Amino acid sequence: MSQYQDLKQACYNANMQLPKLGLVLFTFGNASMVDREKRVFAIKPSGVPYELLKPEDIVILDFANNVLEGEKRPSSDTKTHAVLYTHWEHIGGIVHTHSTYATAWAQAQRDIPILGTTHADHLTVDIPCAPPMEDAMIAGDYEHQTGWQILNEFQRRGLSPSEVEMVLLANHAPFTWGKTVDKAVYNSAVLEEVARMAYLSCTLRPEVPRLKDALIRKHYERKHGANSYYGQS
Repeated sequence: MSQYQDLKQACYNANMQLPKLGLVLFTFGNASMVDREKRVFAIKPSGVPYELLKPEDIVILDFANNVLEGEKRPSSDTKTHAVLYTHWEHIGGIVHTHSTYATAWAQAQRDIPILGTTHADHLTVDIPCAPPMEDAMIAGDYEHQTGWQILNEFQRRGLSPSEVEMVLLANHAPFTWGKTVDKAVYNSAVLEEVARMAYLSCTLRPEVPRLKDALIRKHYERKHGANSYYGQS
């Protein structure tokens, strides 16, 4: 049995959540999961329909993108995942989708404004959209540079990836991450729902105001603050 069997199974399980949650169509997405002790990560193979995907199809790579186990080519986004795992050592899983509403905001090159308490339950800031990639980056090692596009935008804005676990890439689509791959999947679903709500809100009222700071603080702190009281102890 493979020494990576548990990692591959968990990564497979996470990937299979994406179509169930309505976050991917056909092969439009991928999830990965890291094993920090072994310095490897597991990711969905490229172009394999979810209905045909099996745990043994999951590909294992090191952080230099060398395939350690797997007969199929890894996701075309693998180098992006590797960059994020290398530079953000606290994250345990990454999800990339082309979910409809989040991708629409990305194609419009717009941050998703914080308009309501559902957004504030998870973030205290707008969901960032990184700008279009420069031509030289596109012409180079594109997927590797995509990872740097995310890193650079977080540094430019002074954002913490442990507090803001999602991003849009202009003209492309969303990426999310978390301490675990399950949290990354959760964040992907939350991002899509918040994107849908914000789109509908802006459609109904184009001049819709940003959520009040007092409500942002209240809703975020009651779930994540030192004196949080949401859920069970």
